[in-house]
Amino acid sequence: MERTWRWFGKNDKITLDMLRQIGVEGIVTALHDVPNGEVWTREKIRDLREYIESYGMRWSVVESLPVSESIKYAGDDRDRLIENYKESLKNLSLEGIHTICYNFMPVLDWARTDLSHPNPNGTTNLFFSRAEFAYFDICILKRQGAEKDWQDVAAEVEKMKQTMTAEDNHKLVENIIVKTQGFVSGNIKEDDEHPVELFRQLLDLYKGITKEQLRENMKYFLNAIMPTCEEYDMYMCVHPDDPPFPILGLPRIVTSDEDIRWFLEAVDNPHNGLTFCAGSLSAGQHNDVVELARKYCSRTWFVHLRSCHVFDNGDFTEASHLGGRADLIELARIFEKEETRRSGTPNIGKLPMRVDHGMTMLGDENRGYNAGYSFLGRMFAMGQVQGIIATVDRELGKEYRQPGLW
Repeated sequence: MERTWRWFGKNDKITLDMLRQIGVEGIVTALHDVPNGEVWTREKIRDLREYIESYGMRWSVVESLPVSESIKYAGDDRDRLIENYKESLKNLSLEGIHTICYNFMPVLDWARTDLSHPNPNGTTNLFFSRAEFAYFDICILKRQGAEKDWQDVAAEVEKMKQTMTAEDNHKLVENIIVKTQGFVSGNIKEDDEHPVELFRQLLDLYKGITKEQLRENMKYFLNAIMPTCEEYDMYMCVHPDDPPFPILGLPRIVTSDEDIRWFLEAVDNPHNGLTFCAGSLSAGQHNDVVELARKYCSRTWFVHLRSCHVFDNGDFTEASHLGGRADLIELARIFEKEETRRSGTPNIGKLPMRVDHGMTMLGDENRGYNAGYSFLGRMFAMGQVQGIIATVDRELGKEYRQPGLW
């Protein structure tokens, strides 16, 4: 697989020089300065592509070209926004970029309650506490009907009501709807003065929208862009919902085997595919991650290799890239074989892979990295995964080469 890295543009504190030294071949990035819904111009795409190429790497994957909320809830302007999306796809293709990772998660992208949860070895990781998320939903967001959704942790929420301070509440808001979202979706930004109220307004846009309706909105979007994808050979790969279960009363439609099968069959076109995020899928105890990889590898255009550990009470944390529920060693075998099968196919002959989230290690702290996107922690993970891939390639008789070294 092509070893890639999510990079947040020219202002990222992690430089392309640093990435070239650790074996990164391809960059996963986006035009983060373009507001959601606006066209990505060919000029802006070319400028960033050429900048990346000047460091000896290529722009492998767009993550992401955001799907505006209005497209997801079927607002009056969705057709105009879809036309803008199609124009951006065309411009990306003309600049030689053909893989688009996106998501169809309403309002909230990936969700965590603790961005620096301690590990036994002294590092920290992202963590999701069901009780803390329930407390946020019930006591801070005050969403109607929230208590019904969290009955199994009601006693823990009651205890938290007695101990949570204003500072604790503020930190929870920051973790759930500010620090994990601003650099991803742009819905909530770090300088917004009233993030909870803004968040309530976004949730209101989805009132009455069922899972079936959200599915139909996704199908509408994909059917609308497929002719452009076919003409310009663009490969759409949806990211699974993270976590892979309903939250905040919102439907989630990419959480399981049944969901993946539905959207692939609903728009049965090879340009409609999957980002296989082993981390998101492994956070759901209902998912057999290895079996899902075997089943859907032929429609996977991008791979995220990370793993989650799920506790008995349903809480989960990012695990070691050699541990957790995902079994990255077996996943590497599956996807390396799949890459061999499609070798030579234009634009998808190489299967891009990134290690996704990483732990925060000594030396990472106070560097201003985005949550989950440390340098040393991800570099450590990249080393682990590169070792896995080198071993698997030897098993398969494939040549493995570390870029930039003898």
